[in-house]
Amino acid sequence: MMMNDMPEVAAQSTTQATRRQRTDSRTRDLVNQAVASIPTLGLQRAAEFLATMNVPAEVAVRALVYPKRRRAS
Repeated sequence: MMMNDMPEVAAQSTTQATRRQRTDSRTRDLVNQAVASIPTLGLQRAAEFLATMNVPAEVAVRALVYPKRRRAS
């Protein structure tokens, strides 16, 4: 089979190639803390925490608003 015959495989390979491997364990730990705090503190407070800790807004939004887009630890 040719690559064009399997578009889902090609799309998956492209997605994996564009994702960078996590190198910042501090940010990972902060995001995990924020996500764990959502049930008790709420989304707003979790977002404020990440902003205070200088987590990039793009990372914070992806982690808090789109949990399925989070990377595996």
